[in-house]
Amino acid sequence: MPDLLLASVEYSGYISEIKFAIFLALFLLWLPMVGWVYRDALTVETREVFWTALVFGAGAAAAIIWLLIPLFVIGILFYAVAVGATSLSYVMHRNARVLDFNRVLTAEHIKGLFVSKQKRLDVLKGFVFITANDNEVPLPEPQTADFFGYKAAYEIFNDANWRRANGIMFSPTPEHYNVTYYVDGAPLKQPTILRDQMEYFIHFLKNLADLDSNEKRKPQKGKFKIRQDKENTEWEVATAGSTAGEQLRLKQIMQQKIAKLTDIGLMPRQYEQLNKIRGLKQGLFIVTGPKKAGVTTTFYALLRNHDAFINSITTLEKRPSAELPNITQNVFTLSDTGTTTYDKKLQAIVRMGPDIVGIADCENTETAQVACAAAKDGKIVYVTLNADNVLRALGKWMKLVGNRNLAVENLLGISNQRLIRKLCDECKQAYEPNRELLRKFNIPAEKAKAFYRPGKLQYPRHGKPITCEDCQGTGFLGRIGVFETITINDELRKAIVQAKSLSEIGNQFRRAKMLYLQEQALRRVVGGTTSINEMVRMLSTPKKQKTKKPEQR
Repeated sequence: MPDLLLASVEYSGYISEIKFAIFLALFLLWLPMVGWVYRDALTVETREVFWTALVFGAGAAAAIIWLLIPLFVIGILFYAVAVGATSLSYVMHRNARVLDFNRVLTAEHIKGLFVSKQKRLDVLKGFVFITANDNEVPLPEPQTADFFGYKAAYEIFNDANWRRANGIMFSPTPEHYNVTYYVDGAPLKQPTILRDQMEYFIHFLKNLADLDSNEKRKPQKGKFKIRQDKENTEWEVATAGSTAGEQLRLKQIMQQKIAKLTDIGLMPRQYEQLNKIRGLKQGLFIVTGPKKAGVTTTFYALLRNHDAFINSITTLEKRPSAELPNITQNVFTLSDTGTTTYDKKLQAIVRMGPDIVGIADCENTETAQVACAAAKDGKIVYVTLNADNVLRALGKWMKLVGNRNLAVENLLGISNQRLIRKLCDECKQAYEPNRELLRKFNIPAEKAKAFYRPGKLQYPRHGKPITCEDCQGTGFLGRIGVFETITINDELRKAIVQAKSLSEIGNQFRRAKMLYLQEQALRRVVGGTTSINEMVRMLSTPKKQKTKKPEQR
């Protein structure tokens, strides 16, 4: 090798100590790189012999060629390119096999080099996982399978909490998992996660929820908690096998907020109509809507609108969403199915003499007839049904009861509802609405000088996009109810009995000044509460809803 060194610098007649020092420094930096590649390849379970031989061979060959090249600058460039290219090839390969937080030479990794290891671990300690048995999970040893699962869970839940997601769906494909957050009831597509990375995460969650980690086909369901900033949140994890792989669904178990009738989103006239029920002594009101439309919230708000100290209030439910103060809640469980039926249990409750009865999920004729009898017998009865609008709800109710006269004899009214996302007040943007659109929806131009839409990201010069800290870039913050309501008087009651079709009844409802859901939603658009696109999304079927890809944080 000394002869090669002399040959490389013969043109100048001496050996440059500076050049020799540079060569030696780069050569000595390459040797630890070879050792790291071997150890890291073992850790990430890839071909350690192949990658170690490739990096070693490229570095050795480049060093020899460097010594043979007469020009020192060209030699050092060749050496740097050869060693750098093979090393970066390995880094790209191993980064594709590991979780985001375990990748090297990324922006986050470089920032982390300036933060002590203890500080990085302290961040994890502030995020505590609690098992289904109420045991806190200690921080696993670094660079272990348990640690990878722990850190993956931390990254996912920390990001989900920041984005206000209360549901996460992981759907497998042959190469990766698709990830969808549910924020304010709307799906938001997230970056995909590799299948190898998901294995650590799923294994950790199954242990956390006390599920069988080896079972990958049969459905399993469990619960666990997360403590962050001294606040506990409870999550439900559900797994199930599929042809593509194991599916995973996470749902935050939130305490149902018991809203007041004034807070659920009723328009002033609607509130006035529904509030009058508290002054009546008997009658039946039907609360309807599709699933996840906030029907239970309205159901509870109507019950709480009555004075629980003056009135005896009781309910029959299959899955109570919240504990109602001073209200007796009866639950129909699986154990009841062997001894009684839903309608018989309701009949027993009615015989106890309550003033107000709430019946959730009225699904058969017997239950509907008991409800009608209770309303006729001097009680206020609230019933929930699954229906798309007021007219269909009435048709379903009459079919359930089986007798039109009995169905409407003490009917006070019907409500149907949807939940619509509210625009973020901090970043929403005004724009002039299209005149054709106003004419299409029969909106006077003077009443709609400006519509609003979600705010766009701001891009400062030489900086990252600024994300709204209130809505995290979604443009929406929270939801509110939109209602279609009708109150039944004697004239409408008579018209319903005599009508030959539902469309005929619908015409009578229109004459009674009932506004459709679309019209009520348009009032929210004109008032700046929501956007026209959100109204369309809310009124469309779930199959037509599209996921929105969020901006990166």
